[in-house]
Amino acid sequence: MARRFRGSDTFKVDAKGRVSIPAPFRRVIEASDPDWKDGLRPNIVIVYGPESQDWLEVYSMEAVHEIDEQIAIMQRGSSERLINEERMYGQSIEAQIDDDGRLTIPQKLRDKVGLKSEAFFISAGDYFRIWNPETYEAKAARRSQRLSDQYPEDFDPRSLLPPLPRG
Repeated sequence: MARRFRGSDTFKVDAKGRVSIPAPFRRVIEASDPDWKDGLRPNIVIVYGPESQDWLEVYSMEAVHEIDEQIAIMQRGSSERLINEERMYGQSIEAQIDDDGRLTIPQKLRDKVGLKSEAFFISAGDYFRIWNPETYEAKAARRSQRLSDQYPEDFDPRSLLPPLPRG
């Protein structure tokens, strides 16, 4: 089973677009890159998505390979395959974590998601998202309000998880 990203944190972005990757995230990136070993820079894929997406998704190589396999078994020419190909191949870039544990985010991507002096990292299982902290806070507040309107105060979201097969 793939290692998972966990946690969230905010880091400074320097004038060159370099931002430190949280140390626990770096360990997952290294463990999930089959080409990585001491002395090499671990690889990742940054998906910036369509114009309406105002965050960056950062995937480990293991997660990207799994998605590649899923896309490969989809019907060629289907709209479902085309939208996934466009997002995962056409709206993404490959990158590496430098020797100091930093990611350099290109200016084009910083402009797209509004990154200036800080970046907010939040895990999402086999990938993590990078947000402008203010954008994330505003969206998270709206999402929390929608959920509180939909579910009772003592609602446990784990109740939404499907049961695991027993055997």
